[in-house]
Amino acid sequence: MTRERAGNSTSSPDGHATAGRHTGDESALEYEQRYVTMLYGKLDRERAATSAELSRTLGNTGGTPQERTERDVAATMLRERHAQLEGVEAGLCFGRLDSTDGTSMHIGRIGLFDEDDDYEPLLIDWRAPVARPFYLATAASPQGVRLRRHLRLRLRAVTEIDDEVLDLDAEDTGHDLGLAGEAALLAALNKQRGEHMQDIVATIQAEQDRIIRAEATGTLVVQGGPGTGKTAVALHRAAYLLYEHRSALSSRGILVLGPNSTFLHYIGQVLPSLGETGVLLATMGELFPGIRVRGVDSRAASAVKGRESMVDVLRAAVANRQLVPDEPVTVRAERDTLVLDPDTCGKARQQARDSGKPHNLARRVFHGVMLDALARQAAERLTSEVLDDVPEAGYTEDEDPTAQLLDSTDVAEIEAELAQDGAVRAALDELWPEYTPQRLLGELLTDRRDLAAAAAGHLDDTEIDAVLRTKSIAWTACDVPLLDELAELLGVDDTESRERRAQAEREELAYAQGVLHVMEQDDELADEERLQVGDILDAELLAERERQRSEMTAAQRAAADRTWTFGHVIVDEAQELTAMDWRLIMRRCPNRSMTVVGDVAQTSAPGGASSWGEMLSPYVADRWRLAELTVNYRTPAEIMDVASTVLAEFAPEVRLPDAVRETGVAPWEIEVAGEDVAGEVHDLVVTERREVGEGTLAVVCPRHREEDLARSIQYERVSVLRVEQAKGLEFDGVIVVAPEEIIRESARGHNDLFVALTRSTQRLGIAHPAGDHTTGAGTGRALTGAVRRRSHG
Repeated sequence: MTRERAGNSTSSPDGHATAGRHTGDESALEYEQRYVTMLYGKLDRERAATSAELSRTLGNTGGTPQERTERDVAATMLRERHAQLEGVEAGLCFGRLDSTDGTSMHIGRIGLFDEDDDYEPLLIDWRAPVARPFYLATAASPQGVRLRRHLRLRLRAVTEIDDEVLDLDAEDTGHDLGLAGEAALLAALNKQRGEHMQDIVATIQAEQDRIIRAEATGTLVVQGGPGTGKTAVALHRAAYLLYEHRSALSSRGILVLGPNSTFLHYIGQVLPSLGETGVLLATMGELFPGIRVRGVDSRAASAVKGRESMVDVLRAAVANRQLVPDEPVTVRAERDTLVLDPDTCGKARQQARDSGKPHNLARRVFHGVMLDALARQAAERLTSEVLDDVPEAGYTEDEDPTAQLLDSTDVAEIEAELAQDGAVRAALDELWPEYTPQRLLGELLTDRRDLAAAAAGHLDDTEIDAVLRTKSIAWTACDVPLLDELAELLGVDDTESRERRAQAEREELAYAQGVLHVMEQDDELADEERLQVGDILDAELLAERERQRSEMTAAQRAAADRTWTFGHVIVDEAQELTAMDWRLIMRRCPNRSMTVVGDVAQTSAPGGASSWGEMLSPYVADRWRLAELTVNYRTPAEIMDVASTVLAEFAPEVRLPDAVRETGVAPWEIEVAGEDVAGEVHDLVVTERREVGEGTLAVVCPRHREEDLARSIQYERVSVLRVEQAKGLEFDGVIVVAPEEIIRESARGHNDLFVALTRSTQRLGIAHPAGDHTTGAGTGRALTGAVRRRSHG
């Protein structure tokens, strides 16, 4: 492998240039700088052209309704293209392939073409099939590649290039793990971490590439230990699928689910940098429009709410709101006094339930049956009153006086009057009320008697107490799957609102038609003006709703629509999801086109997965496939040696991924005074901040110490996090506080500690409160044997 850096003119012979492009007097780095400058010029011109075209499109307000709709669709596409061109500024071009046939190509974040030369490709999109050898070619299998070049950029300047000659006759000096572009990879891995996750598009390895480009259909499970790049692979897969299947996925979109908002903020810049902006990134707590998650459940409450038995509890809660009175109920309607008898109510409830419709839709069936019964009751009473005043001699034995007084039309009119009677409606609503998911769940979780009745046979008293709460407590992430389940059980009766919208549209149309008619009859109005006014009114009436819809991306529409189904769903940290979470996700992805990413050895949630098969079998049976990531790119070997001692405590059968690198920095441990843990950890942070420089540092601690530590440690680029908040993140340095307390804090404490110990890319420290590292399952002693002791000062 050969390397050239900016400022160093003693480069290796280029030997790769396309004929007629490379001059003999310039170095390889100078040539690449010239080429990259040309690419950025092309990018700038495309941005300017797209921006100008968008302005022209938005400024064109005239035309027919169809033309206006087409304009708005075009505007949406131009906005997305402009966002794509903006997102790829950093590291636009990162590689070059020279083939054995003498041709070459540059690889980058998007494709750019020379419009003046039959659309000759200037830059190949990394997702294109022709670019795949950049990630897969090796000396043993060169795939027609003679030389692979990695380019490193700072802003728009080429700062370094690395060349790999893929020649079967050359000595194989690559890493024993078969890494592609080892120098570029290690440089990226050793780079300090920032506020946002960096993409790996320039250093994707073969096993990662195979997963990224796997077929979209079916459910793919990606199992990978710490540092294997699971999240990066998942995000690059989203970008690849949109590139490869854009026509199929652009309308339905891709959902990427992450464990928390901190994680989403961390990964938020990856997809735009890969040229994609239309993916919805969300947490489980954001999948119910209109709900803001502000509360946090206890571990006990989380465990109960995540169990599938909650479905039965919710069904019972809904059924318990479909009432039959124990005694006859008198209703004083406007014209009569009617009686709701238990037998009639019971039959009406059964008919409504037998309809198979959700509660709020079956309510209309219940009301219909009851109104029919009440109308007949009123008709019979009216007939009886009339007959009391009619002489019996007026009828023969074969005549039916009731039929002569009231026919079916009369009964229907009585029923319509009763349907509008406030007292009747109130009585029927009390027996079968309309509910929103928020109202029902709010009532259920704040009323012990109500909850106990619904939970009978499903939850014991301790579990009921765990989920019971006061009315002042905010919604939690664990409530969202329950709300979604209730939305399915309740349904939405939008009959009246749809009728109101239709009536409003008819009235608007009639008004517009009247105005147009007046305009057409006005002889003083010029034909051109008359046509223009007509077009505007028609467009407002016929195209407004479609125009508003077209201005939103699929991701934006999906975020506002609970019933939206996605073309593909990617779930990161999937091992943390509960059975109730999965029910919600499967409703969002009925085609089961999913990428499920995680590590069962890192499961910490009470209701999380112990195995992928156990988790997925209720939904896809055995129709899922497994792909494993076996190389640890992030976590140094020194830190993984420490983490392995914890893994041996709870999952000795699990094989850790192979670490790519060593840093030469041994993890350390120290005992801190039990009475002033926060103060002493603060001093440790000061020392570690000097070591990581401009890098990031995290303190990972038990839940009960978070507040004190956060108050004591208030530095930029230093985070104080619980384990669940740190999941999926990475930092240059990590200090784990009170590991034994982390273990004791939950039933899966060893998993939690394993997660905490594997967040660092460079440095790891462990702070034990005095005496605590000698207790609890021997883990403290195991850590002590794996790290170096550090003294105060």
